[in-house]
Amino acid sequence: MPDQTDPAAEDAAAETVAKRLPRRAMMHGVTAGGAAALLAAAATRAHAAGAGPFPAHPRWKFVFVNHVTTSAFFVPCQYGIHDACALLGCDYQWTGSETSDVGQMVNAMNTAIAGKVDAIATCIVDPRGFDRPIARALEAGIPVFSYNADAPRGSPNRRLAYIGQDLFLSGQMMGERIVKLVGSGKVALFIATPGQLNLQPRVDGAMDAIKKSGAKITATMIATDPTVNVALSKIRAYYLGNQDVKGMFGTGGGDTMNVGLVMQQYDLPKKGVHGGGFDMLPKSLQAVNDGYLDFVIDQQPYLQGFYTVMEMFMFKASGGLVGPADINTGLKFVTKGAVKPYLTTKTRYEGSSGAAQIVPRSGPIAS
Repeated sequence: MPDQTDPAAEDAAAETVAKRLPRRAMMHGVTAGGAAALLAAAATRAHAAGAGPFPAHPRWKFVFVNHVTTSAFFVPCQYGIHDACALLGCDYQWTGSETSDVGQMVNAMNTAIAGKVDAIATCIVDPRGFDRPIARALEAGIPVFSYNADAPRGSPNRRLAYIGQDLFLSGQMMGERIVKLVGSGKVALFIATPGQLNLQPRVDGAMDAIKKSGAKITATMIATDPTVNVALSKIRAYYLGNQDVKGMFGTGGGDTMNVGLVMQQYDLPKKGVHGGGFDMLPKSLQAVNDGYLDFVIDQQPYLQGFYTVMEMFMFKASGGLVGPADINTGLKFVTKGAVKPYLTTKTRYEGSSGAAQIVPRSGPIAS
């Protein structure tokens, strides 16, 4: 994915800001000279509003700081960012770390603050590591949103809103599903980065639901690795050392995919082993279709990108009067009976295609 939206895809017919900006600047206490400077800047950055619902505006730049910038999971998220920016006439940058390095992410945030960008979105994967850079951004007048992973409840973190799945609740719902599938016995919950806030709440939620069920299930958290190949070898090694296991479940996309591969390699469903996890990676979906995984959970990464841009834009357009608001991007169990459309339809909404398209749909809608 490119770092920025393609301006060539934008509407080029301009409604000039010259009619609006001086008066607006004066209303906000800007001098005539300052208004002239703003007008000059707007002449080079203004979005061509055309027939859209919003007045012409500067071409705001939004920075997304991610913890695994090259992960396949975030491909639809980037498409969502791209589409929203194209719709609204904004630019974006995709930056951060490839390996969940909080220091690299904070450096990316500091660069964005120094560059006086218009808004920042970040995955808060560490309980306290983002408190200070977010506070600095807000003090500099830059709104900050979290997406995909959020600060713990009760945290002093000052981010304006969170856009993403309720991770603890999703873990609880997976735990309830595990109890129904397994009944009793040994269960492994695989996590690439223990303690990281995009994954740990799912483990905690699953453990909570299993404990509350009273089922005779021994659930253990097993650390794998952010690197997919290393994680695969660890999941395989776990199974070979625990062949009495009754369930293996991933808490992230990579681990879920790898659970499916191990389930297939050793034909574990025939041995009474259940498996499942999170996210809609193609190999995971195929494993559901082939009966090696019982389910995967969709958290809609496209919306995590799209909705975050919408919140950033509305904050800027309204002078902070509209929003911000937390948005839960949902949870959906995708099982064998429902997986076919995901395998047969290639769209940017799930990251399986880059083509922009309207996807036709027929038949009843399942709730």
